[in-house]
Amino acid sequence: MIDMKKAESFAEGLAKREEEDIVLFRQGVPGFEHLKRYVLFRMDEQLPFYCLQAADEAAVQFLVVDPFLFYPQYEFELSKTVQSELNIRSEDDVQIFCIVSGAADFKRATLNLMAPIVLNVETRDAQQVILHESNYKTKHPLWPDQPKGEEA
Repeated sequence: MIDMKKAESFAEGLAKREEEDIVLFRQGVPGFEHLKRYVLFRMDEQLPFYCLQAADEAAVQFLVVDPFLFYPQYEFELSKTVQSELNIRSEDDVQIFCIVSGAADFKRATLNLMAPIVLNVETRDAQQVILHESNYKTKHPLWPDQPKGEEA
């Protein structure tokens, strides 16, 4: 289970973070457009989950994960506009995350596959991309292969 106290205590250390630790959302994250700078950190080395926390407002944080760990067939095409805005030159420049919701009850947690976070790992620029022309939704089960009634 993820220890949210770690996330809270991490907030105290944000001021000590180096500039290279900052992920920059030039357009902000939808709903938080005023916040541009975030820190991405792994919450527990034994789990695949990360915390994306606003550097200037520590209470704003998102639980994120690599969606391919849960949905290996997940795919989408990044528009030329997004590639240009994030200065993406190759697939090696990119890391994808999706926001996890309902994490208080991990058995019912969901992934937002409709709006992945695209990170250029070289420049540390990021953008949450809305996949309007896709069949993805904002709430896909985090555990897609779990039979009903079975615990995760």
